[in-house]
Amino acid sequence: MSDTTKSLYKSYIIEEYFAKEKPYYVPVGDEIELFEAAYKQKIPILFKGPTGCGKTRFVEYMAYKLGQEMELTGEKNPDESKPNIPLVTIACHEDLTASDLVGRYLLEGDSTVWMDGPLTRAVKAGGICYLDEVVEARKDTTVIIHPLTDHRRILPVEKKGELIEAAEGFLLVLSYNPGYQSALKDLKHSTRQRFVAIEFDYPSVEKEAEIIAHESELDLDMAFRLATLGEKIRNLKDHGLPEGASTRLLIYAAKMITQGVKPIRACQISVNWAITDDPILHQGIQEVISSIFAE
Repeated sequence: MSDTTKSLYKSYIIEEYFAKEKPYYVPVGDEIELFEAAYKQKIPILFKGPTGCGKTRFVEYMAYKLGQEMELTGEKNPDESKPNIPLVTIACHEDLTASDLVGRYLLEGDSTVWMDGPLTRAVKAGGICYLDEVVEARKDTTVIIHPLTDHRRILPVEKKGELIEAAEGFLLVLSYNPGYQSALKDLKHSTRQRFVAIEFDYPSVEKEAEIIAHESELDLDMAFRLATLGEKIRNLKDHGLPEGASTRLLIYAAKMITQGVKPIRACQISVNWAITDDPILHQGIQEVISSIFAE
């Protein structure tokens, strides 16, 4: 395949990997047990939760955890250099087409070659396919997953006239942020009712401080202040703020602090200016920041 063709193919949102190290994840409820139960019963899963609350990290953690459990029970992957459960992540967007998921014919010299899409590769490999922010994809695109989410567990490849049966271990996982729901951006009921749903939210201040400290190597006292800031800002959602401060943003602030940026300034650029452009909200949030990080 030519370099140009390879470049075109890689441009279609493909992120497939096997986790080599255990992802860090702090459970906030019974989500681990629920995921394991659904996986064993081959039930598709829908994650619902706000931005930056740990949905993607959780699916990475579960892919690794389930793979390690398979190793312990002796269920070896034919390729011993790789863990047992591949994770294929697809970042959904409004231009995502069925061909981006399933595959397409690409030119190679005077002929064409078929290239599997990320969904097809997950189906064949028996991996976990994670469609991140699925409501961003067009509704006519997401219909392609329907035959994979019931007793049939098949993927129709219309361009090749094939039906691919999902390998053992395949699981479809979707995620979306209910805060972005609208008439135009919401899952169809015919899609929603094919999944069990696990709701995510931000962790408690204590657990969030633990996460911030681990991810940034910031001292626990300062991490606790950042977690407190996150909690206070999220309480402003009912007062004009469209979205609260995510754990991800708090970690960004922590990392800036570890690089010598003053805490108030780090929170201003990593949290305050990142979540809103409203000058009145800016002022209110900055006052909260100053009260928490007063020298």
